[in-house]
Amino acid sequence: MSTTPDPLVALGALPGVADSVDSVRKAVDRVYGHRIMRRRSNEITSEAALRGARGSAALSGAEWALEEVRRRSDFSGDGEARTVGGALRLTAEAGQLLSIWRQSPLRVLARLHLVAAADSAEAAGRPRLEGEPVEEPLIELPLPDADEVAGRLEGLSRLIIAGSSAPALVTAAVVHGELLSLRPFASHNGLVARAAERIVLVGSGLDPKSICPAEAGHAELGRAAYVAALDGYASGTPDGVAAWIAHCGKAVELGVRESTAVCEALQRGAA
Repeated sequence: MSTTPDPLVALGALPGVADSVDSVRKAVDRVYGHRIMRRRSNEITSEAALRGARGSAALSGAEWALEEVRRRSDFSGDGEARTVGGALRLTAEAGQLLSIWRQSPLRVLARLHLVAAADSAEAAGRPRLEGEPVEEPLIELPLPDADEVAGRLEGLSRLIIAGSSAPALVTAAVVHGELLSLRPFASHNGLVARAAERIVLVGSGLDPKSICPAEAGHAELGRAAYVAALDGYASGTPDGVAAWIAHCGKAVELGVRESTAVCEALQRGAA
C-alpha cells in the first residue's frame, strides 16, 4: 500500500476549510431535498446550466443579462457574443466528459478548450508554446513559462487519476485555481477552468444533477473578490489557499441559492 501523502487531503485540513466543506454540503443537501426536485429536476438542471454559463461569461468580460443569454440563438458576432457562446457550449459539453475526466483529465482539458475556442486555429486544444501570447481578461498574475505549465499540468493530472479522499470542494477549488493560475492555453482559460470545476463537483457526487452553478456564485461575488482570492491561491501560502477554497465554497452556496429560487418559483407556479 502506498504511503505517499495526499496533498489534497492536506489542503482539506487547513484552518477554516472543514467549515467551508460542511457548509457547502449542508446547502447542497437542502436543495436536493426540495420537494420540486422529485418531479422537475431536469428543469432545474437546464436553468442551472444557463445561469452558470452566464456567470462564467461575465467573469470573462461578457456581462449579459440572463434574459439576453436566454433569448439569443446566434453567438457568432462580436467578442462578447463569442464568449457567451463559448460558455454555453462548455456547460453543455462538461456533462459529456465526466466518464473521461478521471482517466484522462488532460484530454478533457484539451477538448474543453477546443469547444470554447470553436475555431480551427493552430493553438486550439493544445497547451501554449513558449513565447505564445495569452489572452485572458481579468487575470494579471505572472504568466508561468511553458515548461512550468507542462510540469504542473502533469502533476494535476496524476492527482486526479490517482483519486483522493479529499472533499469535492477542495479538489474542485484546486483544479480551478491551478488552471487559472497557469493559463495553459492561449485563450479562454477562465471558461475552461470554471467548466473543469463544474466537472469535479458533478463527477464527485457532490452535485450529481449539476444543479448548483458555482459559476453564477463566482460572478455574484464579483470580479474583484475573484481576483483577490485567486491571488491568494497563487501565493501558495496556507492562508491564501484556504481563502481560495472558502471563496469557491461561497460560490457553490450562492449557486445553490440560485437553484433554490428556481425551485420555489416552479413550486409557486404548480400550486
